[in-house]
Amino acid sequence: MVKPIRETDGPRHVAIIMDGNGRWATQRGRPRLFGHHAGARRVREIVEACPDAGVKYLTIFAFSTENWKRTQVEVAGLMSLFRRYIAKETRALKSENVRVRFIGDRIRLDHKLVALMDELEQFTSTCTGVNLTIAINYGSRDEVARAVKRLAQDAAAGRLDPDTVNEETLTRYLDTHVLPDPDLVIRTSGEARISNFLLWQSAYAEYEFVDTLWPDFSAEEFTRLVEGYRARDRRFGAVKA
Repeated sequence: MVKPIRETDGPRHVAIIMDGNGRWATQRGRPRLFGHHAGARRVREIVEACPDAGVKYLTIFAFSTENWKRTQVEVAGLMSLFRRYIAKETRALKSENVRVRFIGDRIRLDHKLVALMDELEQFTSTCTGVNLTIAINYGSRDEVARAVKRLAQDAAAGRLDPDTVNEETLTRYLDTHVLPDPDLVIRTSGEARISNFLLWQSAYAEYEFVDTLWPDFSAEEFTRLVEGYRARDRRFGAVKA
């Protein structure tokens, strides 16, 4: 049994690029959507592992702005999976005191899915346990572009003095403005790239790239990575005396 980590010891906010669902399914001679369903089931185990690991915020990359390039069958299947996941997990998330938020541009999403997302956010808004943030139709460059557009509109309307704009100003316009920056970013499946995920927010995050395909990523491996974070020397550009 892994010893629980005090919140001050480990990363407060962990972000995960959940990669490898399609390859996991292909290795088993099954369609890619079979892997996505297996990956969705894995999310619950990782969320449940967060409290003992001392992780207060968990952000997962579910669907990127670039994922629309996939086949129509796969995209439609993923959208159906998102609707089913929300409908199935809503009461369980509430009972486990998990607060859910969504980030990303909702304009292109199906209105039924958006309604479910809104309902889940409202239903769990009073929860005080793990903060689960799900990125759907999210791309970090798109997020920054949308933030800058809103910032420029406020400046043009006289609601914002351009001379006062700094890093903190832009941060307030991002989708993640209510969240702390991630301390640790994990990518599964052996790929060593960040794929347009939380580029601004993870400027000083620690990274872990693991070979495990997402449907095989266990709570034990998650906890091991969180424990490993504690051994890292984080200086944020400074030098210790």
